Amino acid sequence: DKTVSLWDMRTGLCVQTFYGHSNACNHVAFNLTGDRLASCDADGVVRVWDVRMVSELMQIDTGRYPANASTFDRSGKLLFIASGDASVKCFDVEKKAFVTSLEGHDDSVQDIALDPNGRYLISGSSDGSFRLWQ
Repeated sequence: DKTVSLWDMRTGLCVQTFYGHSNACNHVAFNLTGDRLASCDADGVVRVWDVRMVSELMQIDTGRYPANASTFDRSGKLLFIASGDASVKCFDVEKKAFVTSLEGHDDSVQDIALDPNGRYLISGSSDGSFRLWQ
């Protein structure tokens, strides 16, 4: 339905809905403090939201391929984005600019995760491979 809904796990009720995506949302990730979330969509757009103010902080256009997943680093300053163009994009949330693009997969990157210490990033692709980035 092109929205992101926040649910209260105790009551089972929807407590907030974020509107703005033009296509289906593929993934949502909170930052470590829980006051921001990033939502990815099939148009390659990632939106960063302020949970407390229920407002969009920024919109990140990753290109013409879907943004499949995202994860914040521990500081909340960097956002890693799994892209349908077979790369992992690193975006600086404070500077509002792409920092780098991690390339090595042969097909769409479907998911990414940071280790608990924030030292390693792992990406999984439709090409059947996983890559460990340091």
